[in-house]
Amino acid sequence: MLTAAIGLVILFVLLFGGVPIAFGMIIVGTVGFAYLSGLTPAMAMVGQVAFDTVLNYEFSVLPLFILMGNFITRSRLSEELYTASYAFLGHRRGGLAMATIVACAGFSAVCGSSLATAATMSKVAMPSMRRFGYADSLAAGSIAAGGTLGILIPPSVILVLYGIMTETEIGKLFAAGFLPGLLGMVLYMVSANLVSRFRPELGPPADRTEWPERMAAMKGIWGILMLFMLVMGGIYLGVFSPTEAAGIGASGAFFFALARRTLNLRAIAEVLIETGRTSTMVFIVLIGAIMFSNFVDVTRAPNHIQTFVENLQVAPIYIILIILAIYIVLGCVLDSIAMMLLTVPIFYPLVAGLGYDLIWFGIIVVVVIEISLIT
Repeated sequence: MLTAAIGLVILFVLLFGGVPIAFGMIIVGTVGFAYLSGLTPAMAMVGQVAFDTVLNYEFSVLPLFILMGNFITRSRLSEELYTASYAFLGHRRGGLAMATIVACAGFSAVCGSSLATAATMSKVAMPSMRRFGYADSLAAGSIAAGGTLGILIPPSVILVLYGIMTETEIGKLFAAGFLPGLLGMVLYMVSANLVSRFRPELGPPADRTEWPERMAAMKGIWGILMLFMLVMGGIYLGVFSPTEAAGIGASGAFFFALARRTLNLRAIAEVLIETGRTSTMVFIVLIGAIMFSNFVDVTRAPNHIQTFVENLQVAPIYIILIILAIYIVLGCVLDSIAMMLLTVPIFYPLVAGLGYDLIWFGIIVVVVIEISLIT
């Protein structure tokens, strides 16, 4: 237990010293494993983990969903989503902020990345809100809050990683994340509206859009709605696996972008290169997390923590609340992927031992990571 604690402290020292999270976990995991089990087993572990991770069929869902999101981003769908949301909501108090949140939710439903959603929608929504006199605080807050929906509304890279690490069915995680994602979107919209009602100067209403213009604004997003229904509907109904759905989604996104005439050979090359870079980053972080997890397992820290918690004789819900508080604090300094990969190997055995469902815990964790990501 002491060895695991020292390893965790060293890891955070490395992170605050500027070492990337992936290499920090690789260094601590490898050195710690070598200290406890010997140098030869540690070197064998490094090679085996890297080999197994890259060649694991289940992990192929990650680059495919990333490729799907990049094609969608290239198709400039964000502008149409924002235009359609603005047409229905722009005339209300805080309407542009609410339209931004809806557009973020729609974009994240086919993108799967919070950072990509926030970065893309900021370019589209921020100029419009400033033009109509919105305060930067409300504008930036709505983009940040709406952008975090990308890790909850499926397809979600974070949910895929959680499913792989805990051996939980990814399709069930996607199904469980859909309604909380919609609820989060609605509550963020309510918050924007209430803020604008109490302080009208922060979010003045824009011009009302007539129904013919609203219907015209919807034309640009029908294709992507059909793609989302195909991918998610196929998973929910059991027609195909998440990996197959990711392949179908990537292909559909390619043809969608092609039909909108936003692709040429140079653009396709850029999308593939960006997908390769992002996928490589995710896989390196995942490899580091597995190595760090192996080190933690060798120390038997999860077993010691579980025994300690059982001896506390407190209600299990208090343990869950402590875990969630830890995520809120970590969200101030770590990104969502780093938080998930660093903590889940430690927490999920404890939660399973307390008798909680791992799908429920996964959604709760993603929701809290989403909230902490705003900071």
